[in-house]
Amino acid sequence: MTAGLGGPVTDTELAARFKRDPVMFTAVYDRYIRDIYRYVAGRLGTQAADDIAAETFLVAFGQQDRFDPSRGSLRPWLFGIATNLVARHRRQEARRYRALARTRAEPPADGPENRVIDAVTAQRLQPQLARAITRLSAGERDVILLVAVSELSHEEVSEALGISGGTVRSRLSRARKKLRNLIDQEEVNG
Repeated sequence: MTAGLGGPVTDTELAARFKRDPVMFTAVYDRYIRDIYRYVAGRLGTQAADDIAAETFLVAFGQQDRFDPSRGSLRPWLFGIATNLVARHRRQEARRYRALARTRAEPPADGPENRVIDAVTAQRLQPQLARAITRLSAGERDVILLVAVSELSHEEVSEALGISGGTVRSRLSRARKKLRNLIDQEEVNG
């Protein structure tokens, strides 16, 4: 929350301020750019993340009159915009996951034993997970990555994607089950 004269500023107050004074939109950018960037980078890679994250705020600024605080907070609204922009770049995203699926990263040379074990395990699963993610439907991929990469709550995912909470839960459940099955299948076929 951005500090103001009366303490921290809520999203609702911030939205009211930037509607009166567009310069206040910089506070929205400052508050959420890292989260949006991290989400987009996880979906499309760091090269595209700069552009898409910036475009997210450009679209949000241009559509600020459409933001309705009664429908939710700024965070899911911005993630919804980012998700729509990512959808335009789905081919790049699919190529990225296919490339990750083909790579075999080397384990780190030094560090605490647990970190090395975790890193090796994660690196071993990364190609399988990347391949499995490409086999999810677009809706399942959006939900699982908003929850796993951006750590949005089910309610925030619902707001971001404009779908019901039940749809979020069912897509997340289906996506997790598919990922488990696909990774297990690869382990057996390995």
